[in-house]
Amino acid sequence: MNTIHRLCVVAVWGTAIVAIATGAETPVPKTVLGVKGPQFTLDGRPAFLLGISYYGGLAADAAALRTDLDQAQRHGFQWIRVWATWAAFGNDVSAVDGEGRPRPEHLDRLRRLVAECDARGMVVDVTLSRGNGVTGPPRLKSPIAHRCAVETIVRALQPHRNWYLDLSNERNIADQRHTSFAELKELRAAVRKLDPPRLVTASHAGDIGAEDLRAYLVEAGVDLLSPHRPRDAASPGETAAKTRDYLAQMKALGRVVPVHYQEPFRRGFNAKWEPAAADFAADLKAARAAGAAGWCFHNGDQRRAADGRPRRSFDLGRQRLFEQLDDEEQGFLADLRPGEK
Repeated sequence: MNTIHRLCVVAVWGTAIVAIATGAETPVPKTVLGVKGPQFTLDGRPAFLLGISYYGGLAADAAALRTDLDQAQRHGFQWIRVWATWAAFGNDVSAVDGEGRPRPEHLDRLRRLVAECDARGMVVDVTLSRGNGVTGPPRLKSPIAHRCAVETIVRALQPHRNWYLDLSNERNIADQRHTSFAELKELRAAVRKLDPPRLVTASHAGDIGAEDLRAYLVEAGVDLLSPHRPRDAASPGETAAKTRDYLAQMKALGRVVPVHYQEPFRRGFNAKWEPAAADFAADLKAARAAGAAGWCFHNGDQRRAADGRPRRSFDLGRQRLFEQLDDEEQGFLADLRPGEK
């Protein structure tokens, strides 16, 4: 066994041994996420997942987390996206270190967050990234470290059935983030060995071409597609057609999985276009009508502001998410219709 891999196993199972020694109870899962063809299921029933970005969620204290989740649920959100490798604005809240080993305080925070969402009937997207230096230092730079991180997260969260794992955020970008399909296949196999029913994906920057789509389904064996659509003014008008195209391609390949828009456009990103409330509403409506399985209300920092404020989900250690959303974002939330929840 490789030395790094052995250290990873000892560290993770050391945590489990401590829990056993102190008499900690294994949590009983309440919420079960599944897939059936192009749909998600919650507790066996078809469900369209309406979500919201909560990237730096491991920075939020318990009271702030509960308040944000209360507000999210009032607006009809059923899932949140949280990163297990997140460092921004001088605050590293990653659940694993650069070699994929546990960072106990923040791994415990991740456990508590997933448990809180489980009790509420909510889904959690747990995302890993090798990083490119933008949100903290690059990490998981070797396949061994990346696998160690996957195993750390899966073992820590295994009792809960309300979460899925994004193996590698925007894995197709040709910088430190890049993760080959061969590597994804190995990571997928590692998850299946530890936790056979666990759902996994690997997100893709931009629209997915036919060759890559086949590789995601056939070679990597993901359980859902997670394309990050372009962030420009044309995007909301293209989502319906792209969704139908993905579904048609998968049908032709003989394997249909959910199309999950986990990171669409957001405010503060594109200097040439700031989406308005109506753009978010149009994109959500188009995705759902065309047969997508889920859509996320994405949010993040203001890239052109010197301090990045409002930082939204990118910095949740200083202020709650819903306190940071601007007027257009609040307008979208106010106009959500019951049928869209």
